[in-house]
Order: sequence, then structure tokens, then C-alpha cells
Amino acid sequence: MTGRETLVGRYELRGLLGCGGMAEVRDGWDIRLDRPVAVKLLHPNFNADADARARFCDEARSAAALSHPNIVAVHDFGEHDGRPFIVMERLPGRTLADLIAQGPMAPAQVRAMLDDVLAALDVAHTAGVVHRDIKPGNILLSATGDRMQVADFGIAKSGGAAHTMTGQIVGTLCYMSPERVSGAPASVADDLYAVGVMGYEALLARRAFPQESPVALVRAIVDAPPPALAGLTGGADPVLAAVIDRAMSRDPRRRFGSAAQMRAALAGDVTALSTAAEPRPLTKVLAAPLPPSAAYPAPAPRRPATRARRYVVGAAAVMTAFVISALALAMDPFSSSAPRPEPVSTSTSAPSPTTPPPPPITTPPPSPAPAVTAATQQPEPQQGRDDKGPRGNGRGNGKGKGEKKD
Repeated sequence: MTGRETLVGRYELRGLLGCGGMAEVRDGWDIRLDRPVAVKLLHPNFNADADARARFCDEARSAAALSHPNIVAVHDFGEHDGRPFIVMERLPGRTLADLIAQGPMAPAQVRAMLDDVLAALDVAHTAGVVHRDIKPGNILLSATGDRMQVADFGIAKSGGAAHTMTGQIVGTLCYMSPERVSGAPASVADDLYAVGVMGYEALLARRAFPQESPVALVRAIVDAPPPALAGLTGGADPVLAAVIDRAMSRDPRRRFGSAAQMRAALAGDVTALSTAAEPRPLTKVLAAPLPPSAAYPAPAPRRPATRARRYVVGAAAVMTAFVISALALAMDPFSSSAPRPEPVSTSTSAPSPTTPPPPPITTPPPSPAPAVTAATQQPEPQQGRDDKGPRGNGRGNGKGKGEKKD
């Protein structure tokens, strides 16, 4: 479109104010209300892209539902010759990116800018809208020049209005949080992280992550955060530096829980600054055990394992049984382990002189048997006695054939 073309018979188009990846912004004039406006039109290349058209419509609805002095107002939405457009309030066109390009901003300016942006985000987040693309180029200077206004809710996400395809990340990479570049869904914490990155850039007039390569940029965001502002600003406005450093923390638990809390901390509320969750300390491996104390008492001695105790008890039982058996054998002279005597001959002749004598009897000898003749006397066996006396039991211990009766 060129010249003084009019949309839907009401909005006259003039010069080009800006151009983005999906749309361009033109200077316009509302013929009916006789006031300047800004008209945002979707690029013709995206007219046939259903996702782009839906996202453009969502921007109009999301921004129109948010009425706040720090949010660019939306007046109208429509379509002309198949091309969607959004009519917004007309601002001078200067952005926060233009101010940063002039050099480092004073801490007071940065504080005021962050307060304006956080006020706008508080309203949006309360309405359930996450911006998802907070960056200096989307923060505009108001017509009066005394405040900042948030614009471009083109990729904002509200309940049921997310058009991001699986695996796709939308937004400007160098202002995304570590979890966003890792593929996590956008959240309120991501908008607040981007606010911190903007504050860092405004104070130093350089990007927090200047890497040009997308791979190097993602690696820096995830693993190599920039130096803390507290050591770079020379102690100027320590509260401002502490708020920005906390908002840019890689650990989401250390960041602020809401735009209102971050805004309160920026205003000097010590409670708001200290209520952000502290990170859990890393596990430390000690070179030696800590000495006993009230906090770290000496550990109780460890008992042997159950299986080991069973082995010890079993071994002790076996040893005890062995000792008892040994004692019993030593105290019993008639045990089966004693040497057996020589067999007794039933012949009437005297024992052969070569036959070794029987082992001595250690127990008291029995009462003497009735006298017999020397010719018929036989040696007494060492085993086989019973309570029937010296006459034997009829099993080899009785009288021989040549023995006389008394």
C-alpha cells in the first residue's frame, strides 16, 4: 500500500513507522474521530497463513482487553481486501531500544522504565495474558514522553490462545529465560526474566548476551550468565542492581513470583526482595567426617549384618558341640573308641606265651570268683561282663568243656 489509501472508508494510511517479521506499522488518520492513529497490517506474505492470521487476531483481542496507561491502547480491528489490520493509539515512535542506543541510561531512568513495564505486566498477567516477547523494541515512549508503554502482544499467550506448534519457540532469543530456550512453556516468570535482561542492558548500554551464533547464545543463557550488576555499577543504586540480578537468576526459584512483587522490591520493599525463594545449597563432599557436636552427634556403632550374625551364632554352636563331645569322650573309658581286647580262647590249654597280655583294668576289680583248678582257669575277658557275676552270660564267658563245678 502506498499514498493516501483508506481502509474500510475510515482510516487513511500515510508513512511507514516500523516493520517487523510479520507486520508493518503505518502512520494513519481516523477520519471519523479526527485523530492520529497507528495502523498495524499483516504482511501480504502471511495472508494465506492460518496460524499467522490467528495470532494477529489474538493480539488485537488481548491488547484490547487490557486497559492501562502503560499498555498501548487498541481502538479497532478489521480486514481490508483480505488483509487483517489493527488500529492503535498513535505514539511518537521512539522505543526503549532507541534510548539504549544513545548510551547507558541513568539508574533513575532505568528504575522508572522498569516500574512502568512491571505495572503493565501486572495487569496483563492478572488477566491471564503472558506477553512472551518483552524486549526494548516493544517498549514505546509515550506521546508525552513521561512514561513507557508495552506494545506488540502479537505472540501473547492467554487461556486457549496459544498457536505455537510443538517444538517451536517464539520470541526474541536473547531475552528468553533458560527454561524457555530449553523448550519449556512460557510463563509469568519468563516475562519477568526478560524485564531483568532489559534493565541490565539499559544500565550498561550493551546486551547481557551479545553472542551472535544461536548455538553459542543458547549455551550462554543456560550455562554462562553475565557478571552480576552489583560488581559492574560501582555501587550505584544497589537495590536496583539486586532486583535485576535476582530477576535474571538461572534458578527460577530465586526469581520473583509476580510483577507486583518485583515492583515492590524495586520500590525498596526489603520484604519483597527477600521473599524470593533461596536456592538449595549444593551438596558438599567433606574430606573427613565432621567432629561430634550438638548438630552432628557421633554416630552409634553399627551392628553386624543379620546374615553375618547368623554365621557367627552357627559357628559358635558347632564349636560348642565339638568341645562337649571331646569332653564326653575323655570322661567315658568304655566308649566305642577304646581298643578292643584280644578274642578269648575256649581251649583248656593256657594262653600262648606270645600272646600279649590284656590291657590293665583301671577300675576296681570285681569280687574274687570261686576257686577253680589251675588247669581249667581261663583269663577273664575285658568286655562282655554283666550283673550275673563271674560265671558269664553263656556267650563265651562261662566254663569250658574241661571245667569242674565246685
